[in-house]
Amino acid sequence: MDFAPDEQQRDFAASIDAALGAADVPGAVRAWSAGDTAPGRKVWEQLANLGVTALAVPEKFDGVGADPVDLVVAIERLGRWCVPGPVAESIAVAPILLADDDRCAHLASGELIATVAHPPRNPRAVDADSAGLALLVTDDGVTEAMVGQEHHCVDPSRRVFDVTPTGQPWRADVERAHEFGALATAAQLIGSAEAMLGAAVDYAKQRSQFGRIIGSYQAIKHKLADVHIAVELARPLVYGAALSMEPRDVSAAKAAASEASLLAARAALQTHGAIGFTQEHDLSLWLLRVQALRSAWGTPQWHRRRVLEVLEIL
Repeated sequence: MDFAPDEQQRDFAASIDAALGAADVPGAVRAWSAGDTAPGRKVWEQLANLGVTALAVPEKFDGVGADPVDLVVAIERLGRWCVPGPVAESIAVAPILLADDDRCAHLASGELIATVAHPPRNPRAVDADSAGLALLVTDDGVTEAMVGQEHHCVDPSRRVFDVTPTGQPWRADVERAHEFGALATAAQLIGSAEAMLGAAVDYAKQRSQFGRIIGSYQAIKHKLADVHIAVELARPLVYGAALSMEPRDVSAAKAAASEASLLAARAALQTHGAIGFTQEHDLSLWLLRVQALRSAWGTPQWHRRRVLEVLEIL
């Protein structure tokens, strides 16, 4: 089976790359970390203009009602550019939880950015202090949520908060929402891994050690080739999961994307050396983002266990 995007999807991805490549996304991430969300919201406005924020919203609310594969195509590019904000939560999960709610129209237009907590696998809401709407999944359904205590996150651009329910709960397909959250996070991880691999390859062509460009050393070539293979093995799992939306497939995709992104982070940091982890270097933004996303919407260990349980190995 061919999991490669079609021409229309490739063109859509290219339009996202063009828009985000012209924006100062690293600057927006740093500003978001410092509590200034204005530059990041301008990035989200560009995404709304491209229709990204409307992908999962039903057509009756001026959304696209797109296929999950289209969603993966877009969110992978957002991971590639390290877009700040609750990407998976607002673009992929909130439209499912709001379902027939008129607020979906505001999600589609980009006027509303939402965040979601779905305990126990996603117990806290990212960017709840800056999102226009916080949602909490409980045993009774879904409620609006009030922002509580902030907790430390390894990625300062992803501030996480306790939230408590407010108002009356409503019913929603919370399990499907969780699968979309995990899948969207996996797509971000693939995009992040691609970005770090590209940065490592470019740097390996410039950095010299012992009188030679480090990219000429076989050890470096093999290390970066291993990352490329890991990413290219994980990407079809993500697209395959988007086609089936089966829990087993989503978990396999999230686990593989998590491991590929971790391998990419290690290789990129080793290639750059200590400079790669300084705040001034853009690579540090992806290094921290990957560490945060690996545990979002289920840790790699939880997803691997779910795959094994479905296969009746445990």
